[in-house]
Amino acid sequence: MNRLSSSVMPENLTSTISDANVADDFLHDNLGQHNTSESRSSATEPANICSVFTPLHYEPNYAYPLVVWLHAEGENETQLRQVMPKISMRNYAAVAPRGTVSLGMPRLDQWGATYSWPLSNGDLSEASEHICMAMEHAEQRFRIDSNRIFLAGSGAGGTMALQIGMTLPERFAGIVSVGGPLPREDALMAHLNEIRQMPILLMVERDNEHYPNTMVCEDLRLLHIAGMTVTLRQYPAGGTLRDSMLSDIDPWIMDVLASGQKTPIVTA
Repeated sequence: MNRLSSSVMPENLTSTISDANVADDFLHDNLGQHNTSESRSSATEPANICSVFTPLHYEPNYAYPLVVWLHAEGENETQLRQVMPKISMRNYAAVAPRGTVSLGMPRLDQWGATYSWPLSNGDLSEASEHICMAMEHAEQRFRIDSNRIFLAGSGAGGTMALQIGMTLPERFAGIVSVGGPLPREDALMAHLNEIRQMPILLMVERDNEHYPNTMVCEDLRLLHIAGMTVTLRQYPAGGTLRDSMLSDIDPWIMDVLASGQKTPIVTA
């Protein structure tokens, strides 16, 4: 059976519980379960709290591509267990770090506190730390091909994926943003020569009030002017994180891995 676990350092791991059909071990921590609203997660919790996805029929002698998933605002690292079965059960190992700022408890508090990914300077440094530590955790647990690591996210997590991926282009083979606008940061193109070969997948809903068509066009224009390799896919309105969006991530990654370089394309 496939495994999905939320993991911290071994001394922080507690009991094992079963959940749904995609997970037979969910290792959870009992740190900072009820953070106050808008408090930093690192104030009470280590940066290495993350969820880990083990691909179906994991083969330890094969170097897997790694998907690093950044959850949407108002979610937490456990969003990975909803996402990866819709992307692929077999093709990737995956890890999801926790966001940098707590938003408090959700309606259903059995999933724990919710978090987001603000873009202030301090939060960017902390987000980078969370992401790098999650990658290190995955590399310790699995055999990972370090040249095939993809940074992906939804909403605020998608925006942070673009920010961190374009800041640390040497660490990632591609970036996927599901409904996350391009960050409006002056230093975003600081590594222009390196990021020009970075494949980017933008997945957007038509007429989304949080990412309107005018902003999508501005982002696409900026990325093309910078000479970057961009795939834009648009979907009908109604549901930010659609199954069809997630299922389209796998063939895009496989195309990137097969071709080594993508040709800029816009599909509707």
